[in-house]
Amino acid sequence: MKTYLLKTAAAVIGVMGLLSLSSCLKDNNNNYNPPIALVSFFQAAPDDPALDFYLDNNKVNWGPINYGDGVDYFRAFASKRMANFYLPSTMDKQFSDTISFKDGNIYSLFLAGPKTHQELVLLSDTVEKPAGGRASIRFVDLSPDAPAVDVAVKDSAAFITNKSYKQYTSFAPLVGDKNYTFTILQKGTSTVLATLDNVSIANGGVYTIIFTGLSAGTTNTDKLKAFIVTNARYY
Repeated sequence: MKTYLLKTAAAVIGVMGLLSLSSCLKDNNNNYNPPIALVSFFQAAPDDPALDFYLDNNKVNWGPINYGDGVDYFRAFASKRMANFYLPSTMDKQFSDTISFKDGNIYSLFLAGPKTHQELVLLSDTVEKPAGGRASIRFVDLSPDAPAVDVAVKDSAAFITNKSYKQYTSFAPLVGDKNYTFTILQKGTSTVLATLDNVSIANGGVYTIIFTGLSAGTTNTDKLKAFIVTNARYY
């Protein structure tokens, strides 16, 4: 299970505390306090090689980002930005597009779609502490050609229904400190398109299930697949 935590924020200073750390970026000459957003990134575009991710001319990642990997929440200047993706070895640009962040907001950014029609998907995150004994979870569909899907806990009724490409849910409560097997089903059927087996969901955890891949895919880099990431963990 991939884990993109808010680092110390969730347990110690809170998400908004991280945003307040923008004061550390003040210009000593004029006390300018720049507008800041928090942004995480997930590479959900099937069949892509490993990539480097830049906002404008600023490299975001430490090492190349493979399909199914991502970057923890990081502070980004809140404005209209250019997201650029390059091959690490040659710096050949593979994709670029503009994206806008608002001051004080928290986002999850995804690279999605097939190579012939890639795009950025930006979600606003409300990373709030779950109630006692609970976690929270949401779902985002990033498979560009799969049929509409439902999401269920194995052998139970679907708790998310009829989601298609680029559709997503809000964070919803789920009993924590349990293991779950999540199944992604073709809408209204028992046909399993992807499975997340024996996932440990912790009290205070905030999670996103990501469904991606291609219907005709046959390899680990292009077949229909589900990932789960941890957005935050409150203790």
